[in-house]
Amino acid sequence: MLNFDFKENYILEDDFVKLSPLKIEHVKNLIEIANETDIWKYSFVKGNGIENLTKYIQSTIDNRKVEKDYPFVVFDKIKNQFAGSTRYCEIVPSLNAIRLGYTWYGKQFRGTGLNKHCKYLLFEFAFDKMGAERIGLGAYIENERSIRAMESVGCQKEGILRGIFPAMNGIGRTDGILMSILKNEWNENVKSELKNKLNKAYTQQRV
Repeated sequence: MLNFDFKENYILEDDFVKLSPLKIEHVKNLIEIANETDIWKYSFVKGNGIENLTKYIQSTIDNRKVEKDYPFVVFDKIKNQFAGSTRYCEIVPSLNAIRLGYTWYGKQFRGTGLNKHCKYLLFEFAFDKMGAERIGLGAYIENERSIRAMESVGCQKEGILRGIFPAMNGIGRTDGILMSILKNEWNENVKSELKNKLNKAYTQQRV
């Protein structure tokens, strides 16, 4: 069984990023980012505007109370700014499995290595502290940027959910891609390879 307490205020951090429990007061910290036009392109739950973002955050906080989600706010220590949000969701203790999703960052934080730092912390905590055996992820089939990002942190493609989402143009349906990392993959190579990428990026920044 997963060793996870929804009532605990977990803090995950390294020298670059800090993930802490998402709270309703973070609306004011995230509203500028949430209003960027492309943030919600591949999300059927929108968080643009004060009203939508407040509902978005309150909904996942409520889900934490009933032990469905555990949302984080992401803080970039290098830029000294809030960068976005992510969460553990679909936590299934009986299967030792969780899903990681609802991840979004502002434009200025993409391509900076922030996502890799976040994923490393989230994977490490899930596998090494929670005792998870599997982490699932997913995306719209058209969301190539997200798919590349998942591949870059060691995720494996495992299947397609046909017609799972409303199509982006509002006509018909579109597919979702399923990806995952298993605990043995994390222990055998994903953890070390991802750590090497973080160390390489850090070295390049120091040169």
